[in-house]
Amino acid sequence: MKKKTAETTYPWKFASVGGTVRVNVQSGADIAHLGELDRKMWTVLSCPTEGLEFDTKTLKLIDVDGDGRIRVDEVIKTAQWLTRILKDPDILLKEPSELAFEQFNVEDPDGARLQSSAKQILKNLGLEKESIGLEDTADNVRIFADTKFNGDGIITPASAGEEAAAKLIEVIAGVASAVDRSGAAGVTAEQIEAFWAACADYVAWKEAGTKEVFPYGDATADALAAVEAVKAKVADYFMRCRLVGFDAAIAGAVDVSVDKIAAIDGNLADAAPEIGLQPLAKPTADGKLPLSEGLNPAWKAAIEAMAALVAPKKKALTEGEWNDILASFAPYTAWLGAKKGAEVEGIGLDEIKAILKADRKAALLELVEKDKAEEANALSIEEVDKLLRLAHNFYRFLNNYVVLADFYAPDQKAVFQAGRLYIDQRSTDLCVKVTGPAPEISSLSGMYILYCACKSEKLGKSFNIAAVLTDGDVDGLRAGKNAVFYDREGNDYTAQVTAIVDNPLSIRQAFWAPYKKVARLISDRIDKKAAEKNEKSMSGLTAATNNAADGKAPAAPFDIAKFAGIFAAIGMALGLVGAALAGVVAALKGITWWQVLIVIAVVMLIISGPSMFIAWRKLRKRDLGPILNANGWAINAKALVNTKFGKTLTSLAKFPKLTAVDPEARKKAARRRFWCWFCGIVIVAAVALWLCNVLAPIGVKSPLKCFNPELEAVEECCEAPCEAEAEPQAELPAEETAE
Repeated sequence: MKKKTAETTYPWKFASVGGTVRVNVQSGADIAHLGELDRKMWTVLSCPTEGLEFDTKTLKLIDVDGDGRIRVDEVIKTAQWLTRILKDPDILLKEPSELAFEQFNVEDPDGARLQSSAKQILKNLGLEKESIGLEDTADNVRIFADTKFNGDGIITPASAGEEAAAKLIEVIAGVASAVDRSGAAGVTAEQIEAFWAACADYVAWKEAGTKEVFPYGDATADALAAVEAVKAKVADYFMRCRLVGFDAAIAGAVDVSVDKIAAIDGNLADAAPEIGLQPLAKPTADGKLPLSEGLNPAWKAAIEAMAALVAPKKKALTEGEWNDILASFAPYTAWLGAKKGAEVEGIGLDEIKAILKADRKAALLELVEKDKAEEANALSIEEVDKLLRLAHNFYRFLNNYVVLADFYAPDQKAVFQAGRLYIDQRSTDLCVKVTGPAPEISSLSGMYILYCACKSEKLGKSFNIAAVLTDGDVDGLRAGKNAVFYDREGNDYTAQVTAIVDNPLSIRQAFWAPYKKVARLISDRIDKKAAEKNEKSMSGLTAATNNAADGKAPAAPFDIAKFAGIFAAIGMALGLVGAALAGVVAALKGITWWQVLIVIAVVMLIISGPSMFIAWRKLRKRDLGPILNANGWAINAKALVNTKFGKTLTSLAKFPKLTAVDPEARKKAARRRFWCWFCGIVIVAAVALWLCNVLAPIGVKSPLKCFNPELEAVEECCEAPCEAEAEPQAELPAEETAE
């Protein structure tokens, strides 16, 4: 059975931020009591430590477990530690970059320890003041530059109390070293132990090399190298000799190839590689290798050098003697294979023996222990830097984690806003770094999103962003369009649109959307038909040209019956259109001109209404949360972006009204305006006259003078319908009437 969590009695204050009620962190006490805030009221439950416009070191300090994500528990622990160390937690709201010693809560053991460490830092730096700032703790090397022991378990020559020990540390560091907090090269206890073991192993290995190991004395190493250089070629020679002894008829096949030598073109002195492929010497049945005369010129020097070291008095070697020479190196190669302590060989055998005889290992290890004894103080010094960073940055972090206040503040930018994108005569400040292409979850935001790939050749950096547009038109936007992105530091990147999540930007845009879609559809159909007609015409022209060139019969003659059928079909279609128009005209019979305008407005509303309603609903629900969720955030509340706030995120280009300075240009502009107005008035008059001609016969009232073709007279159009005086018609005889 689950225990019921006791409700907090802390008096939280709340505010409406981004269309959602959120807790308002206004004091140090609020920060200290974050652990009592119901987690359902947190705006963010976790966020990544990468890709944010925030101090990286501070994020890593908050991320206690180092998994790359900051969760609520880690934020609470950081808040509790900060408010416990500081005497007045309200100072966190001022985001200080410097803390006075009196701000440390010395009644808390950790607070007193950190105050002492802060004073030690200033002492190491040679500074005398009553406060410590971020610039004082930013450089560890400078803090520990003149310290002998700094708690990292690494000793340097400066740690030694005597010159001999300092020189020994330098020797060990030349073999294996570690970087001390002071920035100097030093050694650890493990490296000291490994050095002493390597020295002992090397001396023992060298002493195991007795005279029996060196069959050729001090020249054994050179002799082995000389033998290894010709070993494969000598083995090839003895195999050829065995084949000659097996069958004399083979001698020509295994001897030097005259044809191959003759095929060498050019200077033979430059053809040593090709000549070296030939046998070492002329193979013989007795199987003796000459060591001077009769050798392949390409190998003569190597054989003579080898013979001078391993068989100086011999003129030839049998295969058995050669095998004995190879076997004589077995002890030496075994000794080489057992070599140990090679890492200290460069020091020299005599120096290594002197180091082992002096036996200063214990003294060096004692120095390491003295250094480790200062570990707590050194860590406290690093913890002072942690305190200063959190004091300066933690409140701003809370405004982006608990409340999202920075996102809605007019003079601030949220930590997830990566920079500004310029595209299609506008810029947007709502750009979020993302790990890949458009995720499906982003479409739930109801926002118009451009996914862009950004790259800077100068900086050698590349990343992806999701840029949200909240104002303007989108007619010119498409995948593949290029743009420019500026990060928060002002560096520019080439940006290319890779994907688009389409959503309405305004109700005005939604009103015209259906008509634009129809216009695009008609335009596409016209372009398609025109392309088909053009292709068909070009095909017919090509065929006719080919037929004429080939002397073939011309195309079929004009078929009047076929075209008569086509014209009949066109006439029928026009008749149907006319009937439809007649029905519309009949429906308009008896209504006034302003009622016609109302009908037109209603029709337009019916067409655009659904699109406007959908846009209105989406604009009301535009939410940043899904975009952040797609990028690794765990958003726990809505982050609405209404139309008014959205206009602050996207800025449109505003051009001034230009006035021409050139008199001729002003005259041309005036004439252009005159003809524009003239043509506009003529078009309006023509449309009005056409409406009168269409609407007057069916009784539609119009304030204009209209021409009635049925009465063949011009009437005055006023509030009353046009009346025509009809001439009295003579009565017809009854017979004609009956007829």
